[in-house]
Amino acid sequence: MSVLILVVGFLPVLLFLAALILMDSYKLVSRRSVALAIGAGILAALVSLFLNRILLDHGVDPTVLRRYVGPLVEESVKAIYIVYLIRSAHVGFLVDAAILGFAVGTGFAVVENVYYASVVRDLGPGLWLVRGLGTAVMHGSATAIVAILSKSLADRRTSTSLAVVLPGLVLAFAAHSLYNHLVLNPFVSTALLLIAMPLLVVLVFERSGRATRDWLGVSLDTDVELLDSIERGRVEDTPAGAYLSTLSRLPGPVVADMLCYLRIHLELSLRAKGILIARAAGVDLPIDDEVRADFRELRFLERSIGKTGKMAILPFLRSSSRDLWQLYVLDE
Repeated sequence: MSVLILVVGFLPVLLFLAALILMDSYKLVSRRSVALAIGAGILAALVSLFLNRILLDHGVDPTVLRRYVGPLVEESVKAIYIVYLIRSAHVGFLVDAAILGFAVGTGFAVVENVYYASVVRDLGPGLWLVRGLGTAVMHGSATAIVAILSKSLADRRTSTSLAVVLPGLVLAFAAHSLYNHLVLNPFVSTALLLIAMPLLVVLVFERSGRATRDWLGVSLDTDVELLDSIERGRVEDTPAGAYLSTLSRLPGPVVADMLCYLRIHLELSLRAKGILIARAAGVDLPIDDEVRADFRELRFLERSIGKTGKMAILPFLRSSSRDLWQLYVLDE
């Protein structure tokens, strides 16, 4: 029975996560990021188990806990890592949001099924079919929904406030609560989930792939043009140069460091875009020592120009979450 539980209870959600990663033609998410997301899901499961136990000990009705309080607690705790990813610009597109969100849910589901197997030993394979294909995939899907909607709203509103997470969290709670109500036969609910989730994934990957291609084309041309002007010594003819020349209140060395910072940032940006294009063609380019040296110099210059200098040059860094994210592609 233990082998059957392992296969039926854990394998489906892990295979689904692997399929999401393989479908990502640009390889936007590193193995390290997936591992961290799974770890965050494992931690979320342990925290939720602790909180649910406290609620039961304080007299919360088990049915109310299962249908309402538990889903709210669990989805909120899982969403904490999604908030971190969005606010720290560790996701650039809907695809990586979906993958990392599902990875968090996967880690959560694995721990929940391990706990379930440890306390309930006499249930047949039918229940583990529901838990493996239904409950586990539900946890991954719910957190993926939070990540997808949060990323979409963050891009649309150009904001990373907590408000962008609320719609996805409400939808995930509603789906989780409805699933736990057992309105439909568990096998029917599992079948519907397995139909709906692939459709959502296809839509997300298609939209994100189009957005990635559009962003690469426009951003690549802009970066090349500005970097070429800097390297030719004609930066004064660019909007960036004209803007920097107006910063008379800043010392000359600081303005020079700002220009150097901009140049290195553009070079790293172009490298990141080149890596994405190569990955889409099936070529995995290594990160060399020169890139690591550039990051060290970038951090040194960031301290040199200070917060005022960085804020002054911010418009030319185009440091939206997506533009910041491309640097993480190199830094991981």
